[in-house]
Amino acid sequence: MDPDSFKDFAKEMAEFITNYLENIRDRPVLPTVKPGYIQPLLPASAPQTPDKWEEVMNDIERVIMPGVTHWHSPRFHAYFPTAQSYPSIVADMLSGAIACIGFTWIASPACTELEVVMLDWLGKMLDLPKEFLACSGGKGGGVIQGTASEATLVALLGAKAKKIRQVKQEHPEWTDNEIVGKLVAYCSRQAHSSVERAGLLGGVQFHQLDVDSKSSLRGNTLAEAIIQDQEKGLIPFYIVATLGTTCCCAFDNLDELGIVANRENVWLHVDAAYAGSAFICPEFRYLMKGIERTDSFNFNPHKWMLVNFDCSTMWLKDPTNVINAFNVDPLYLKHDMQGSAPDYRHWQIPLGRRFRALKLWFVLRLYGVENLQKFIRKHVDQAHEFEALVLSDARFEITSEVILGLVCFRLKGSNELNETLLKRINGAGNIHLVPSKCSDIFFLRFAVCSRFSESKDIQYSWQEIKRIADQLLDEQSLTK
Repeated sequence: MDPDSFKDFAKEMAEFITNYLENIRDRPVLPTVKPGYIQPLLPASAPQTPDKWEEVMNDIERVIMPGVTHWHSPRFHAYFPTAQSYPSIVADMLSGAIACIGFTWIASPACTELEVVMLDWLGKMLDLPKEFLACSGGKGGGVIQGTASEATLVALLGAKAKKIRQVKQEHPEWTDNEIVGKLVAYCSRQAHSSVERAGLLGGVQFHQLDVDSKSSLRGNTLAEAIIQDQEKGLIPFYIVATLGTTCCCAFDNLDELGIVANRENVWLHVDAAYAGSAFICPEFRYLMKGIERTDSFNFNPHKWMLVNFDCSTMWLKDPTNVINAFNVDPLYLKHDMQGSAPDYRHWQIPLGRRFRALKLWFVLRLYGVENLQKFIRKHVDQAHEFEALVLSDARFEITSEVILGLVCFRLKGSNELNETLLKRINGAGNIHLVPSKCSDIFFLRFAVCSRFSESKDIQYSWQEIKRIADQLLDEQSLTK
């Protein structure tokens, strides 16, 4: 096959993508394959001579699609949304075509400079304090990480380096290892597992704190934990506040936590991975009250703001602490403009980085703020529509307040009953849900995920849940 003919494949793939997305509702949301299904469908070795393009395209349906969970189906209600849109898809195509590796400014100036401006655009949309914005003329600025997990780890490592320097000023005789052994970080018991993992990767203790009746971490709980740890000779240095937990979309009390963090000179990082997108709507910004007291803030446009994975936006009031933690500056990465613009390799774990700001640029320009706000509000309305359907059936109950696009619900009864219900729902394969637990109560999570989601899809999903619940409860009544 002539490699020059490859350029024609791009047009055909673009058409395939469009057809796939526009008809995604017709595909079963969950695959029925078993582990190892793909191996017998493929040759044992790579071809010595080129296969035909037509054969490759045919194998997408034969080999790949049977094993795809269709995250963008309006019948997919698991986890949280994973965003995408045509503007973002084509921006990713352009990023792939340019294929720069923007670790320094000179490696591709547009890659760095567009990112600086897009993080200011987005920060203004969220009404972040000016101290987080590069355009304010201060130290602050934003960066695109791969995931919220990376952002949590980056902030932890920055906080760790900052605290080690501070402690050494008071105790110059202490070694780094002695100080690190005393460092302690905090989060709520509802924080994402990646927060605890950041502690493992950072080599520090992480204390998970109890939450109140609304699954919120409060300031007095944090203050008491800090006092107890200080009495043990430990050094508090880092707090993660979650706005929109994975478990039930709960919100830590950021305002109270910020007062304690500022008083104790402890770095306060905000993980708003899912819920942060909602803050482009003014009516949801009350959920981030106290943001001015924080040191770093992160959310994922790739979850709920129509930007394809990966695009996790992070703002720092003072990136110097992170830069100092990561700065390794070999001669081959130095350039004449160093210091005049960010070299984002110092703001992240990996050295290399893609031109991800293109996705934000395309989405923000081609949708506009108003349409992005409408999209968020539509999902929230659909979540409340589902909530009303659940409440209309006396056999079910809502387990957490519905604030954004997640509804936590269950059949009134035992955990085992609800575990069976979930297993049967997912076994049928028509819709997809995942569970969670709070205070040892097992419940089902219904997230509005797809940008194709309409009221008819909410109604369909409820009827599917109700149908399976009917069967399950009928069986139980017969066995009594």
